[in-house]
Amino acid sequence: MRLSQLSQNLQASGILRIGAEVRALAATGKEVTDLSVGDFAPKYFRIPTELEEGIVGALRDGESSYPPASGMEVFRTGVRAFYKHRLGHDYSMDQIQIVGGARPAIYALYRAVVDPGDRVVYGAPSWCNDYYCQIVGAEPVVVQTEPQNGFLPTADSLRPHLRGARLLALNSPLNPAGTMYTAEQLGAICDAVLEENARRGPNERPLYVMYDQVYWMITVGDLPHVDPVGLRPAMAPYTVIVDAISKAFSATGLHTGWTVGPADIIKAMNDVVGHMGGWAPRAEQVATGRFMVDHAAVDRFLAQMRPEVAARLTAMYDGLEAMRRDGLPVDAVKPQGSIYVSGRFALHGRTTPDGSVLKTDDDVRRYLLHSAGLAAIPFSAFGAAGDHGWFRLSIGGVTVGEIEGLMPRIRAAIGELKAK
Repeated sequence: MRLSQLSQNLQASGILRIGAEVRALAATGKEVTDLSVGDFAPKYFRIPTELEEGIVGALRDGESSYPPASGMEVFRTGVRAFYKHRLGHDYSMDQIQIVGGARPAIYALYRAVVDPGDRVVYGAPSWCNDYYCQIVGAEPVVVQTEPQNGFLPTADSLRPHLRGARLLALNSPLNPAGTMYTAEQLGAICDAVLEENARRGPNERPLYVMYDQVYWMITVGDLPHVDPVGLRPAMAPYTVIVDAISKAFSATGLHTGWTVGPADIIKAMNDVVGHMGGWAPRAEQVATGRFMVDHAAVDRFLAQMRPEVAARLTAMYDGLEAMRRDGLPVDAVKPQGSIYVSGRFALHGRTTPDGSVLKTDDDVRRYLLHSAGLAAIPFSAFGAAGDHGWFRLSIGGVTVGEIEGLMPRIRAAIGELKAK
């Protein structure tokens, strides 16, 4: 064998596979409305001007060497001030880790607290927890979720699985569903975690919570973002919050993120990241740290960005809802945050014009891609079980006009199918 057992068995990313297929089809000249990528098109969503100019200025000032392993002080100070101003949290400097985006932060947390055979509990659909469990040798405990709960795991669904578990992975606003926890829902989960940790003896390791809130500054409507520590201060010793500028500042390619949590866990995560070399670039750290404490500039940017996101999410949701009201086998969950709409195309069992029967979500995905030019990601790529027709529809790379232009093509494609 030329390869390790892990590399031979590691699942390939379904999202990346679909993305490659979409790009190949678009290259043929086919009209494609790409809702598959969880990213922003810079022509529609630029990074903040102050951040862009800050990066250029930092590079001109010679900020191009290795950053300190623990992160640039200006950035760590910025994160501390940012969280205190916007969330009311006061973390000490040794509780703040700077890292090259949310992905290496999540990986470092898994490596820092999870041993092979440890149980990791998470809801499905969710982002990449299945892959991280495979990488570290954890036992995945997958809690399948329901649309009536916004595809978010509830305290009642999680509680039976927390006994003896090592990590509970939560995400709000949720990728892929675009939904958020209420204070009541998340508070009940926190209470279950606190009960489990109180039950454990002095020689038992605690249950930690990873709270991925990368989308927390992109909310739609009146529902406020909440986090475990803000709702239950007693959760602080058990909670690691993962965050980044990638979504809130439409800056995915800058690979600049952070975590906050218990100092001993943050130190262990820093050690992992140090061996990976997974630091955020020095100039980006300097510029981001300065931008975060310019609260007026941040507010101006968010005041411009949020309505643009909301208009696209609303156009997507309204278009799907109109189809549902017209009796088409389409459904949607009203988005609350992030850049995603959960859309359902219940086309299974129907026959295409060429005589093929749509049996799986991937069959539905391919049909809509080639017949309507809709590029979307099925929830099965996020660990959801079964073929229920639910898809993640991402709006960061399209305009309202493109979304509205897509809807008649979807209607026509569905109309060409023969019923069971």
